[in-house]
Amino acid sequence: MPSPLAPRFRRDRFFQLGLVLVALVVGAAVFAPLVAPAGPYQGDPATSYLLRPSLSHLLGTDTQGRDVLTRVIYGARISLAVGIISQAVASLLGVTLGLMSGYYGRRVDAVVMRLADVTLAFPTLLLLIAVAAAVNPSLPVVFVVIGVVGWAAMARLVRGQVLVLKSAEYVVAAQALGARDSRILFRHLLPNVRAQVIVAATLGMAGAIMAEAALSFVGLGAQPPTPSWGSMVSDGRDLLRVAPWVSFAPGIAIGLAVLGFNLVGDTLREAYDPRLRTER
Repeated sequence: MPSPLAPRFRRDRFFQLGLVLVALVVGAAVFAPLVAPAGPYQGDPATSYLLRPSLSHLLGTDTQGRDVLTRVIYGARISLAVGIISQAVASLLGVTLGLMSGYYGRRVDAVVMRLADVTLAFPTLLLLIAVAAAVNPSLPVVFVVIGVVGWAAMARLVRGQVLVLKSAEYVVAAQALGARDSRILFRHLLPNVRAQVIVAATLGMAGAIMAEAALSFVGLGAQPPTPSWGSMVSDGRDLLRVAPWVSFAPGIAIGLAVLGFNLVGDTLREAYDPRLRTER
């Protein structure tokens, strides 16, 4: 049965643009070996050092003679992976703790919300840098760190929804029939916060891509020669006058990916929240 929101999505140009951008990122990540013109580590600095964009190298080459377009395409894999894995971690922690906090209240609510307040009190980027710097920089660490740091916002969102839903008739009826707390939490409450979680995770994908790029830019994310958009921008920061394409290409890729996920997330948020439904 088609969703009643489907016509809204079909006529929303911003959603369609976002969907196209997201599809490009996903397509580049999945089909990188098929669409990339060369290997991500293939290059000869002796013959291909900082070649300008041309028919043989559409986005030029870097200081190692590697094709920039190829590395941008392969970089989509890292950005997509960090978005999916980090949001999976944030959702697992945030949804579980948010459900428990909103449902049980009192001491559980106080402990979870104070932890969330402490997490949210620090600037996100500074907290990410501090945690990532405390361990050996690597991609798995980045994935987990971004997810762990992002749990607090998800938990507060879920808690707010549960505080409203736990007094609903179907929840009270389940309690009266002796249903276990775990059944009420995951069978009755979780499905009713699912839409909000999907929206938050979609918007969180954009933030995770930016966070990974920032960590890689300062050397705390993907390590050379891994083709990460953030590290590619960092590699070209001293070459802006002589070879701007080294930084511009991955920088534009970051911007388009973030824009795509934000447009999709914003449309989903407006679609599922009646207070935000306005005709553009």
